[in-house]
Amino acid sequence: MPEQPSPPPPYSPDDRGLEEIPSVEVISRAAVMLLSAGAERLGLADADPENSPHRDLDEARRLITALAGLVTASAEYLGLHAGPLRDGLQSLQKAFREASVVPDPPGQGPGEKYTGPVY
Repeated sequence: MPEQPSPPPPYSPDDRGLEEIPSVEVISRAAVMLLSAGAERLGLADADPENSPHRDLDEARRLITALAGLVTASAEYLGLHAGPLRDGLQSLQKAFREASVVPDPPGQGPGEKYTGPVY
């Protein structure tokens, strides 16, 4: 008996073309990716962040700065998403400050030129 073709997989949001995805969703997805990558580079996904094999503060600084620029520049378009993204950004900025052997002066940490000082 010949095999019957399997049914197509269920629809997912990723099946849409970019022209069909609202800008707030594109911006939010990019921000979440930067947020997640920044947390990984700070070692926050591991039980012992200080000894995480993924910890790289130079990379974390770049990701946090990019996230700060994106969130700050697009805040007016994010609506309800802006608050949680700002909170996540601020948490990363604080975690970076705590992880640094020699913390940056206030206003000079990653992304702080866009967000202002984070204490």
